[in-house]
Amino acid sequence: MELWGNVILANPEFLLLLILLPVIWFWNRKRSNPNAFMDLSSLNPFIGLNSWKVALIKILDVFKWLGLVSLIIALARPQTTLKEEEIKAEGIDIMVAMDVSTSMLAEDFAPNRIEVSKALAIDFVSKREYDRIGLVVFGGEAFTQCPLTTDHEILESFLARLRCGILEDGTAIGMGLSSAINRLKDSESESKVIILLTDGVNNMGYIDPMTAADIAKQFNIKVYTIGIGSNGRVRRPGGFSFQMVRGELDEQLLRDIAQETNGKYYRAESEEALKAIYDEIDTLEKTEIEVKVYNRYSEEYGKFLLLGMGLFLMPFFLSKTLLSTFP
Repeated sequence: MELWGNVILANPEFLLLLILLPVIWFWNRKRSNPNAFMDLSSLNPFIGLNSWKVALIKILDVFKWLGLVSLIIALARPQTTLKEEEIKAEGIDIMVAMDVSTSMLAEDFAPNRIEVSKALAIDFVSKREYDRIGLVVFGGEAFTQCPLTTDHEILESFLARLRCGILEDGTAIGMGLSSAINRLKDSESESKVIILLTDGVNNMGYIDPMTAADIAKQFNIKVYTIGIGSNGRVRRPGGFSFQMVRGELDEQLLRDIAQETNGKYYRAESEEALKAIYDEIDTLEKTEIEVKVYNRYSEEYGKFLLLGMGLFLMPFFLSKTLLSTFP
């Protein structure tokens, strides 16, 4: 019988004895003599008597009942379970290549494209427990923000701190893609994936995106490309004010990169669409995991046994020591 967390009872049937406690209490109360008395010449010495001994005498029976409860719990054999997992996983190595150019500040997503992209990427990472995942960012140039790692807390913290403007402005898709490839090319994983997200056209960098796609194909790296942004004019910060600009997205290039690497191109015109894309990629790129769970049990009944015996015998010892004379 599981109680909470990793605590279970090996013999929960003994808890039924708790039902007898009210019966015993009622029977004990009934058989006690309510007419017991003693002759005293005067009650004046006891008027207003209120000391810690008097208070303790009033609760002596409570110790007995708590002791009985602890002894019954001991009979039920509480145990803590210690689980050990042996995991055999066919890991997938994933590099996320994210555009951080200033166009990602466009507000057709709330609050803007970059913040929504970060949040959904973090959500995606949190679901890939056994995969190595890394992060490349690109604008007018590219660099590796986080190499492949299974420490997803570190990766999520990098994603959370991302902001536009940390790189020269522009969109170097080829540079971002090649940086991600460089992190995956020596991987021994059977499945290697790049998720490339951008809202622009390739206008910077010295590496042609299709050349990078061909290199990815040679290393058996699959590229999922995501074009983010709605059609039409969108509001974007510019200088000390806001500007209405028309987004530019080279969808054909993104389709060609995905097709060349046996990946897939997605268009995200809303936050809901981008979330659905990440969910689909998560479904397509599943990790095969074999988990064997070994349970070890730690007996905890001894603590309750000692506590119960101590509480049950406490009134006897108190009556023979501290309470042996009336205060």
